[in-house]
Amino acid sequence: MNRSLLALFSFSLLCFSCVDNGTVDNPTSENSYVPFVESATGVDFINTVTEGEEFNVLSYRLFYNGAGVAIGDLNGDGQNDLYFAANQGENQLYLNQGELNFQLAEGAAAGAGKWATGVTTVDVNADGRMDLYVCVSGKDDGEARQNLLYINEGNNEQGVPQFTEAAAAYGLADQGYSTQAAWFDYDRDGDLDMYLLNNSYLNPEKINARGENRNERDDEGGDKLFRNDAGPNGHPVFTDVSEEANILGSRIGFGLGSSLTDVNSDGWTDIYISNDFWERDYLYINQQDGTFSEELVDRTGHVSISSMGSDAADLDNDGDTEIFSTDMLPGDNQRIKASTVFDSYDAETIKFGFDYHHQILQNCLQVNDGNGNFRETGHYSGVASTDWSWGALLFDMNNDGLKDIFVANGIYRDIMDLDFADFLQDKEQLGDLVREKGRYDWRDVVELMPHNDQPNYAFINQGELRFDNAAAALGLANPSFSNGSAYGDLDGDGDLDLVINNANQKAGVFINQSSQSGQSWLGLILDGPEGNAEGIGAKVTLYQDGREQTLEQFTSRGYLGSCGPELIFGLGDIAEVERVEIRWPDGKMQTINQPTSNTYLTVNHSDAEEVPAPDEAFAAEPMLDAAYDLLDIPAVHVENDFNDFAVEPLLLRKLSEVGPEIVKGDVNGDGLEDFVALGSWDDPDKLYLQQPDGTFAFKPNGSFDATKQRESTAGAFFDSDGDGDQDLLIASGGNEFERGYLKYAVRFYENVNGVLVVNNVLAPPYAGGEISCIKAEDIDFDGDIDLYMGGRGVPGNYGLTAQSFLFINEKGSWLKMTPRDIATAGLVTDAVWTDLNTDGRPDLVMVGDWMPITVAFMLHDGEISGIFEIPNSAGWWNTVEAADLDGDGKEDLVLGNWGLNSKLKASTERPLSLHVKDFDGNQKSDILVEWFPPHDDKAYPFATKKDIQAQLPHLKRKTLKYNDYAQATYESLFTDEERSDAESRTATELRSCVVWNKGKGNVRIEPLPWQAQLTCQYAVAIGDVNGDDRPDLWLGGNQFGVTPQVGRPDAGRGTLLLNKGNREWEYVDNQKAGVNIPGQVRDATFIDLANGGKGLLVGCNDDTLRTYRLSEYATK
Repeated sequence: MNRSLLALFSFSLLCFSCVDNGTVDNPTSENSYVPFVESATGVDFINTVTEGEEFNVLSYRLFYNGAGVAIGDLNGDGQNDLYFAANQGENQLYLNQGELNFQLAEGAAAGAGKWATGVTTVDVNADGRMDLYVCVSGKDDGEARQNLLYINEGNNEQGVPQFTEAAAAYGLADQGYSTQAAWFDYDRDGDLDMYLLNNSYLNPEKINARGENRNERDDEGGDKLFRNDAGPNGHPVFTDVSEEANILGSRIGFGLGSSLTDVNSDGWTDIYISNDFWERDYLYINQQDGTFSEELVDRTGHVSISSMGSDAADLDNDGDTEIFSTDMLPGDNQRIKASTVFDSYDAETIKFGFDYHHQILQNCLQVNDGNGNFRETGHYSGVASTDWSWGALLFDMNNDGLKDIFVANGIYRDIMDLDFADFLQDKEQLGDLVREKGRYDWRDVVELMPHNDQPNYAFINQGELRFDNAAAALGLANPSFSNGSAYGDLDGDGDLDLVINNANQKAGVFINQSSQSGQSWLGLILDGPEGNAEGIGAKVTLYQDGREQTLEQFTSRGYLGSCGPELIFGLGDIAEVERVEIRWPDGKMQTINQPTSNTYLTVNHSDAEEVPAPDEAFAAEPMLDAAYDLLDIPAVHVENDFNDFAVEPLLLRKLSEVGPEIVKGDVNGDGLEDFVALGSWDDPDKLYLQQPDGTFAFKPNGSFDATKQRESTAGAFFDSDGDGDQDLLIASGGNEFERGYLKYAVRFYENVNGVLVVNNVLAPPYAGGEISCIKAEDIDFDGDIDLYMGGRGVPGNYGLTAQSFLFINEKGSWLKMTPRDIATAGLVTDAVWTDLNTDGRPDLVMVGDWMPITVAFMLHDGEISGIFEIPNSAGWWNTVEAADLDGDGKEDLVLGNWGLNSKLKASTERPLSLHVKDFDGNQKSDILVEWFPPHDDKAYPFATKKDIQAQLPHLKRKTLKYNDYAQATYESLFTDEERSDAESRTATELRSCVVWNKGKGNVRIEPLPWQAQLTCQYAVAIGDVNGDDRPDLWLGGNQFGVTPQVGRPDAGRGTLLLNKGNREWEYVDNQKAGVNIPGQVRDATFIDLANGGKGLLVGCNDDTLRTYRLSEYATK
């Protein structure tokens, strides 16, 4: 049989059944959504904002930041009323007359024409009547910018509440640039304190970020914390305790959102602050002693760069609160290209060095790990890009028991339009405008600034932290200039209605119809202790049919808004409730068993009881124990500083940060596994020898020190010369040197009586280029070990086909015998030898960037019978391991991929594409990546105008303006001739997967559980963790070396998946697993210990190698 026919015969046996690689199906169709309706009458409020010569968007940057709305019962009739703030003109109170009819209470708490921003309803003086606090900003100083406190004096004869302005008497007449107030009992003394969110008056472009100190207080621009103290006149007087409580209040704070929540479930309220511009957000953890500790950097991987509104709620019903912050990332190509500026990698790095944390332009969904630490999942969850967004409200819109996300959008004048920004910087164009008009008029400039009305978003929770934007189906997607928003039950029917304050448009009052559609519910009215009538800070948990939901009682939410005080649990189609547990802010508890659903229940604090604190001694032990004593000297990987983007501006991620790999072998022949942790440039490889007690001792090695001027990327122990001991081969990679440079040569370390000595005479012939992996196997069945070396890429020329190598060992001499299909398989990142078609011969499985899962079937003579690619499997694969996962005697595959928590998505219908060529003739390859923006059905270049023109300056002629580039495609940028000989690749599958080997070449590819898709996975360790004789999986990853435009895949903490049999997996959370690694994991392996135990080694880039032992608890 000739070779081609044999290959075809092999292919015919290899049948693949692939799970669809699109996004997770949404269980709820848009046709099943019950729309909100605008059926309320009597509300005709408009926040009219009019520009003038002295006061406009050019002179006051907050001119179109909008105003808020508050919901609460202000006249004590049991119905929620509405209070709207106005930037110019009077605030307006609308009293609920019942049956969704509202009546304006003219002149009530009108605000005297001040520039009102955020508003809250709160019983400040604990007299049983709801008061109003109004934040004020604007250009005027002194009393004109003094916040307002309207004390409710009760109703007049017509039932209209009467108010007395008393901010000064209460110590709350702050004259800063205020955004919003948030009320809570931070010190648990029984009364309500207040956090005041301010927005600095300074132009952020004129602040020296290096010279400013966020610890220097500024009275007008900085945030403040006011403590409620007893006053001499029978009402509270508030004391500014900001400094002693460790609240930051500098002039670089640009506060737009504040969220109150118990982050770490210790019973004390914590604070999340959203800051606009380049100042990072703040996360204050309550220290239970009247002070806070700001811990954002330690508890998050990254945050929004221009954080707007924020809210906190339990979105996955695990009892811990998530935090959602909005930003300004569009979802369509036009807006991305014409209005969006991304930091450069250098700028982001510099800002991080000055303690501005990692900030990414996107909405951020911070998912609580259960210990108050967060992983960000905005792109995975489908909520990252909503354009110019303000308010964020997390509440159950459809009473199905899952909280959803509402985002208010739009701005009347789009100051971020990049062509307009260029116009302002162009003196010649400004001069032309003046000459055309015959005079300078500010209105001519402002009129050139486009409007940006945007649809609001209503993300319906589909479970597994996935959301579907159903705003259109819910009747909430009409383009608008929406700012402040709030929710509350306006008609008493058990679902939450939505109220929105728009700029220069009528306010929206949207009535929820969920309760009429048959969805059950349970409402709670909290009757709190004296001094906190609404029970602010209470945490309520409902248990139903094996599920639980948690709500926290905080009414200051989102952006500039204050929500109704009622707590509503959506029950879906199950009306029965097992119990409700209330934890009051003072720590007291009460339980209500089997409450009646579809009604409101009043819960009294007087019925609560003291409960003992939980005994932490009985906390479950983790399955893996951190074993700090496993190594006598820590193995620290030190990455060299190299900016790949300076060499290749259109790269999406660094190629130079690839280690450390962990290479196992028995070096000294004592029957125990030893290991080498590979090093980076100028960072020597490190050998650890296992001791009889199961620990490891560092063994200095002169050969490693002498060859440290390399970036070690791959290694393998094997007996090269048949003398019975383990030799070591190490390959080099990275992206720092030109192709062909000797720094990429492989190094051979001969084992001489248990000592590894460099002897490159015994190495395979020079294999130049970036080598990603070395895989050893006797492929010709002659009793010695042969080698495959995977080519990662051509240094400095990403995308060009790399060279891979196959070496046959002929009694210690190496014969290079690389079939073309293996040599040019692609940009290989990893490979594994396994018998995939169960013919008794090892086959080679190769994976890599822009590569399908590629299989080379081997013959007995070391040659291949054919190459096969698994259909629809082209991805950004990082790693592959083989093991029999289902106990059928055949090895399956586990593959780590880019994941789903990224701006870059791929499917067969919407692939990612890579085009490579020297487009400008400078003897260096250029790359162009095409993608489908989330809201577009057409592929566009991913690169920004600035980046692509930096790489290819000749394109400036085709795309002079940002709006020109926003229309550009690959086909319009380059002619047919220019594109004709470009190398092109695609990716259609980005999920980490298992390939189940069904025998005789039949396989099935399935994605791993969704928790494994939250980051890019670079490491897979396979071993039995819980003692059930089934191999379990531990995965690790993250990728920090990316451009800010790509985002920052950092949500991984290590993922433990227990094998439950029947090809099913059980995710183990990080606390129970015992492994929580926020860094860049690059390799992991289980290792047998001398004492009969098992360890886990985890190699982290530019970090200390992590070591763990299986605990006794793991097998119980």
